[in-house]
Amino acid sequence: MSVDPSARGVPIRNMRKKTNSNRSFKVADQIQRDLSELIARELKDPRVGMVTLQGVEVTPDYAHAKIHFSVLNGDPALAAEGLNQAAGFLRNGLFKRLQIHTVPTLHFLYDKTPERAAELNALINRALLEKAKDD
Repeated sequence: MSVDPSARGVPIRNMRKKTNSNRSFKVADQIQRDLSELIARELKDPRVGMVTLQGVEVTPDYAHAKIHFSVLNGDPALAAEGLNQAAGFLRNGLFKRLQIHTVPTLHFLYDKTPERAAELNALINRALLEKAKDD
């Protein structure tokens, strides 16, 4: 195993893994930014309302991308259906924008995190009110 002297004894093999995962994060971030713009400006599906992309996970071979989204208003199931049906259109838009060889197949998944956060916030507020009444 060869060692890069500038890496202070870290094997080159380990450095490549870090570089690949860093590139994967950069590609996922760029996909998220470009998809946000494409959905807002070019997607005309009425089922897809105010959608926020929460995150993108890309497979190591860039063949697939899971896009987690939340909905400000409207039905999440309808939005997921509309986004998944428009996945080919959105992938084509990404192909024109991204400078990578393989543009991943898009899979949209509804993210319940904002709803759960609101529920937990309501529970905390209710507990604080009950505690204030007891004092």
